Amino acid sequence: MLKSQILQKLNQKYNNFNPSDIENLFEIFIKKISNSLKEGKKIEIRGFGTLSRKLNKEKIVRNPKTNETLFKGESFKLHFKIGKTLHKRINLKNSNEF
Repeated sequence: MLKSQILQKLNQKYNNFNPSDIENLFEIFIKKISNSLKEGKKIEIRGFGTLSRKLNKEKIVRNPKTNETLFKGESFKLHFKIGKTLHKRINLKNSNEF
């Protein structure tokens, strides 16, 4: 699902709000999640899942095309652990139950 599709659905559901206000709220939500992850905090959305960051250690890597060895410094990756409710929803045999 694209950001534009999410905003369109929110506009349809909450038609008493101005579309630009909904877009601003969505941007604030995304920035808050990004900043919290940048600070090393864990984001938990009940029924959906947990977002956290994990450290990739520095290491020597190889470029498979040129066979050149390179040094790759530490970096972070995003880790998502699915919540029970979401897991049940996506694994239903009959999707009309929810």
